[in-house]
Amino acid sequence: MKIELTPKQKQGREAFRAFAEQEIIPYADQWDESEQISRDLIEKMALQGYLGAVLPERSGGMGLDMITCGLLNEEVGRACSSVRSLLTVHGMVSLVLQRWGSPEQKEVWLPQLASGARIAAFGLTEANVGSDAKSVETTATPSGNSYLLNGRKKWITFGQIADVFLIFAQSEGKPTAFLVERKTPGLVINPIRGMLGVRASMLAELRLEDCCIPASNLVGQVNFGFSHVAATALDYGRYSVAWGCVGIGQACVEACLRYTNVRRQFGAYLREHQLVQQMLTEMITNVKAARLLCYQAGYLKDVRDPGAITETSIAKYFASRTAFKAANDAVQIHGANGCSSEYKVQRYLRDAKIMEIIEGSTQMQQINIARYTCQEEMLDGPAAR
Repeated sequence: MKIELTPKQKQGREAFRAFAEQEIIPYADQWDESEQISRDLIEKMALQGYLGAVLPERSGGMGLDMITCGLLNEEVGRACSSVRSLLTVHGMVSLVLQRWGSPEQKEVWLPQLASGARIAAFGLTEANVGSDAKSVETTATPSGNSYLLNGRKKWITFGQIADVFLIFAQSEGKPTAFLVERKTPGLVINPIRGMLGVRASMLAELRLEDCCIPASNLVGQVNFGFSHVAATALDYGRYSVAWGCVGIGQACVEACLRYTNVRRQFGAYLREHQLVQQMLTEMITNVKAARLLCYQAGYLKDVRDPGAITETSIAKYFASRTAFKAANDAVQIHGANGCSSEYKVQRYLRDAKIMEIIEGSTQMQQINIARYTCQEEMLDGPAAR
């Protein structure tokens, strides 16, 4: 079976790469240093429709198929993982509202999110709760026609500038999701700086102190928070990150090919040394393999195959490990230069490490992949027959 992009998908990839080359790559190191991306870039992405990539045209989005959406994440991730992170979290909230939002929520929010008029962020992680997402400590107490939210959220991507947050809290002991607007009294936003990687993703800590929101801001139903709402968001988040990791890996390949073609050691170009050739071969092969896993996950999502969730976890697991190894080898190939801010590979390495942690750590993916595969074998294997 030959895997080949359609003409429309190829055209999309070319457009995404051209945008990344012109609008992102020249400034990515500057944003990494200043720990913020420019509002001008966000506006340009909005004008291109990229912030509405995952939403259907009827909601004002681009209506991209999942493979084309993946290609967008790869090209943006190749240029700057922090910018790709905006596509990820904004897309996570958009998809949640598309699937689980009330008619009123969809009418109000989807057009604004699709156009980029409002930026969304995902508020699940807490200081004491990371992968154990069902155990969030933030509470939501019913109060008449409202809810009072109390708690803290940490490591919230683009929390410094988001206009609306999808917040997860325990409502009478049941995980539940709510929309909280930035202007809501009782919501305090504190920037987080000094991170290892993805430094321009403008992280924030959120403090909710008797934060009063209308009951109409509940997303889905009480107790839908983890099993439905978060599951939808995290599945897309893993898919976006997986493609972004392919982008990091591809950036490492391109950087190393350029460097080994001009750097000479012991009277020969680096590309002529066998050990360097071995590192390049592994890098190129693993990036191609990761991309194929992402194609598979995207195809299954497009055809609504129930196996798409597991395949997405596999893609995220392999692609994130591939990105880190590729970046680690890229720094090694560059030697001391690879440790200098004058070369991008040090940023790729720092960003790649974060990819092994976010949207489900490498270890959580291992647990999930093994668990889901065993369940499928029990249902479909010889024992079931």
